[in-house]
Amino acid sequence: MIMPVEKKKLLIIGKLPPPYMGPSVAFEILIRSELKEQFDLRYLDIKANETLDTLGKFSFSKIRKNISVYKKFSEMLSAFRPDIVLIPISQTTLGFLKDAVFIWLCKRQAIKSVIQLRGSNFRKWIESSSFPVRKFVAHILKMPEGVIVLGNKLKYLFENYFSDDRIFVVPNGADYPVVAKNNGSNEKTTFVYLANLQSSKGIRDVLQAAKLLAQQQLPFRLFVAGQWRDEATRIFCEKLVSENQLPVTFFPPLKGKEKFDYLASGDVFVFTPREPEGHPWVIIEAMSAGLPVISTDQGAITESVSDGLNGFIVPAGSPESIALKMAELITDQGKRVRMGEMSRKFYEDRFTESRMVANMARVLSDLAG
Repeated sequence: MIMPVEKKKLLIIGKLPPPYMGPSVAFEILIRSELKEQFDLRYLDIKANETLDTLGKFSFSKIRKNISVYKKFSEMLSAFRPDIVLIPISQTTLGFLKDAVFIWLCKRQAIKSVIQLRGSNFRKWIESSSFPVRKFVAHILKMPEGVIVLGNKLKYLFENYFSDDRIFVVPNGADYPVVAKNNGSNEKTTFVYLANLQSSKGIRDVLQAAKLLAQQQLPFRLFVAGQWRDEATRIFCEKLVSENQLPVTFFPPLKGKEKFDYLASGDVFVFTPREPEGHPWVIIEAMSAGLPVISTDQGAITESVSDGLNGFIVPAGSPESIALKMAELITDQGKRVRMGEMSRKFYEDRFTESRMVANMARVLSDLAG
């Protein structure tokens, strides 16, 4: 008689949405994915913020919440005895200190853990930190079995802490609906932007590029969707649009069907962050919608956007370069269509949920032993 193979036990911690951010989206996908078929999977929601407005702000309720979460996590380790625990880590001092407790609790109970970074600012943060912080991080990073990053370009972030065979790459991936597009049916080329509205995400640069296009009297319109993250940026952007009578329409944050209808309304996706990114979900969503992408070389973006194939990579903080590529896609409908088709192909080949889950399952199975 053939005995069934016992599943390895997997515990994943993370923060469920809302708020809707890259890490929370990824956590929700993982705990509902086919990982449940391959592992005996449990999860713990460690969220302390319900909205973006409370991120990074002190409150006693958060302290109470964190203490409660640590207690629950320790109890789950004792009762469940997972073979491997997946722990996301932050790239700020306070955030890492909170994450370090989870890593230490695993080590204390002789349970294997693997950490995951969903960003690319880790090394910059470490290099700007004090000596005691750097020593503390180095000490904590001796405890996990390995680290997962979002792209090959990000492996260097941990080369001082892990050998190459303990740094694993698992790009983002999700299943998105096929959206119906009318390529080139509008007289004006429609550019869409979707992200939190803050300078680090490049919104000022995109609007200044729109001003340059308007001065050339090129036929276009720009849709901008997202939540304003600071008042100074909102005032600057709205004043720029108003004073120059730019063809820009602002939308509130979108999710679900509304978001994909919004992407379907566009001809080109533009997202040009100035500061480090991981592997932005918005780019994967735009690629799934069959849009060419104009972006910058931050994090693992160039592992999704291949310059000249499914979009363009421009220098960060350069409205002139953004406007140049936008103009090229306004005047060349054929290129827009070809790049959009290539985006959809790249998405189907590399960034579906099944691909991400398969990559993650392989890493977790190997580490679980």
